[in-house]
Amino acid sequence: MDHAIIFLEIMLINLLLSGDNAIVIAMASQGLPKQQRKQALFWGTGAAIALRCILAVAAIQMLKIPYLQAAGAIFLIVIAVKLLADSGHEVNVKGGGKTLRQAVATIVMADVVMSLDNVIAIAAIAGGDIILIFLGIILSIPIILWGSSLFTTLLHKFPALAYIGAGMLAYTAGDMLIKDKAIVQIAFFAEKTLQELIPLLCVPLVFIIAIMRKKLI
Repeated sequence: MDHAIIFLEIMLINLLLSGDNAIVIAMASQGLPKQQRKQALFWGTGAAIALRCILAVAAIQMLKIPYLQAAGAIFLIVIAVKLLADSGHEVNVKGGGKTLRQAVATIVMADVVMSLDNVIAIAAIAGGDIILIFLGIILSIPIILWGSSLFTTLLHKFPALAYIGAGMLAYTAGDMLIKDKAIVQIAFFAEKTLQELIPLLCVPLVFIIAIMRKKLI
């Protein structure tokens, strides 16, 4: 019975956290030609799963590393800004501009951060049980594949959804930041109310920086 409850919890975590990976893959590949978008989806999903397998082994130890989640949060904010600022810009396939390689590189960088967050969450729920951890990773595959494909299609029909995607990534970054115990102990937002505000404040922060960056592109 305990294993069944843990299994359900892992499925819920995957639904919540794997969606962010899907959004990054979709936003990074939205300016590519149709054929290259499929390649970006394939390589992006493959990278997300491979990284989770690698990180799973050391997931429990990673919980003890101070400032790791805070650094990941800042990095994710940078990626969210870049994806939003670049949204709507078509890719120059023949040379110059953004390429499939650059899109995949952006996906991999974001996957490193979000796969870490996902694996740590699953590892905490699974109590360090490596079988349950890898089961959680396997469950995330269809979620990322389906989610990234759906969001890519929606982005091409409704470009304004890029703001929703970037906002979700920004919120995830803020949530990662307040989960870093080392930062919470020394930073001004150790206050409970401020902790709850940090993820929300990250959303307009990303929007403002992205809009300013967009004007310079």
